[in-house]
Amino acid sequence: MKHDKSTTIAVRAGINSDEHHGAVVPAIHLSSTYSLKGFNEKREFDYSRTGNPTRATLAEVIADLEGGSKGIITSTGMSAIHLICQLLSTEDTLLIPHDCYGGSYRLFTFLAQRGLFKLVVVDQNDQAELSKALAQKPKLVLLETPSNPLLRIIDIAAICEQAKAVGALVAVDNTFLSPLLQKPLELGADIVIHSTTKFINGHSDVVGGAVVTKDLELGEHLAWWANCIGITGAAFDSFLTLRGIKTLPVRLKQHKENTEQLVEFLQSHAAIEKIYYPGLVDHPGHQIAKAQQQGFGSMFSFELKGGDAQVRELFAKLELFTLAQSLGGVESLIAHPSTMTHAGMDIEAQKVAGISQTLIRVSVGIEDINDIIADLDNALNATLAVSE
Repeated sequence: MKHDKSTTIAVRAGINSDEHHGAVVPAIHLSSTYSLKGFNEKREFDYSRTGNPTRATLAEVIADLEGGSKGIITSTGMSAIHLICQLLSTEDTLLIPHDCYGGSYRLFTFLAQRGLFKLVVVDQNDQAELSKALAQKPKLVLLETPSNPLLRIIDIAAICEQAKAVGALVAVDNTFLSPLLQKPLELGADIVIHSTTKFINGHSDVVGGAVVTKDLELGEHLAWWANCIGITGAAFDSFLTLRGIKTLPVRLKQHKENTEQLVEFLQSHAAIEKIYYPGLVDHPGHQIAKAQQQGFGSMFSFELKGGDAQVRELFAKLELFTLAQSLGGVESLIAHPSTMTHAGMDIEAQKVAGISQTLIRVSVGIEDINDIIADLDNALNATLAVSE
C-alpha cells in the first residue's frame, strides 16, 4: 500500500529552514528588492515580483502536496485562472465545463469575445458532446471536479486520456478538495489550479492562488508569465497561507465529519427538495468520486422547496451560518449561487448549468456539529411557515 506523506508535508511546511538564526517557523521576507553580490551578479532573489523566499517556500510545499514539479503562487485564485490563459493564442481553443465557477466562466467568455482564444463550453459528462468538442483539438481542457456549485463529478483519468489523444493539455481546478483529498496530476492532468483562499489557507483572512505543473519546463514557462504580467502573490499573504496549511489535515478531518452528519440529518428534512453531495450513494458521480478522491469534502448544495420568499426567510433566520462569498474556512458559510458566486453568468447560462433560484450552497465549518445542525434546522423550519 502506497504511503501518503501529505499530512507530514503540510505540517512541516518550511519548518527548520532558517539557516541563519535557527528559527523553527519560516521568516516573512517583506523586502521588495534584493542586493546583487556585485555588478551583474544576481543572487537567487533580486526583486519580489519575480521571486520571494516566503512565496517560494509556499510554492514548494503546494507542489510537493500535489506531486508536481513546479509551483507558482499568485495573488488570487482568479490570477491562477488567468495565468493558464497565457498558454493560449488567438487560434487556440480552450474547452471548459458548462458549470464551472462563475468568475472563471466570466473571464473565459470575455477574453474569448476579445479574440484572445477560441472557447468551447460543454457538459463534460455528456460523452457525445465531449467527443465532439475534443474533435476540435483544443490546446487546453479545463476540468472542475467537484463542480461549483452543483458538486458534479468528472472522471479525471478518463478525460485526460481522451484529451492526450488529441494533443491537449489538461488543467484541473482542485479548490473544492485540496491536495489532501484529490491529486489530479497522479490521474493524468498536466496542471492543477487552486484558490488558496479556500481550504489551503482555511481561515478566510487572505486571498491567493496557486498553479502546479507536472512538467518542470511548462512550470517555468508559466512562472515567466506570472512575473511578466505581475500576478505573483505577496510575502505576507504567503506567510499566512503557510501558517494555515499546517492545520489543513486536522481541519479537513473535522470538516468532513461535520458534513457527513449534517447531510445525513438534512436528507429527510421537509424543506429540502434535493441534496447535491457526492458522498451520497445515489449521487451520479459517487463511484467516480470514491475512486479518485480520498474523501467527499465539506461542500454540498441543496434545492430549497418554495421560491424567493423561502430563500429570503432561510437567510434571515440563520444565526451561526454566515451569508457570504467564499468557502473552505473554519467557519460555516452559506451562499445563493445565482446572485453571488455565479452572478458573472447570465441567467440563461445559469439555467444551462443547472443553477436555479432556489439553489443554496453550503460550506460546512468545524464548529460543534450539534450547533451547526440546530441552526440550519431552525432556519429551514421557518421557511415551511412562509407562503408565497
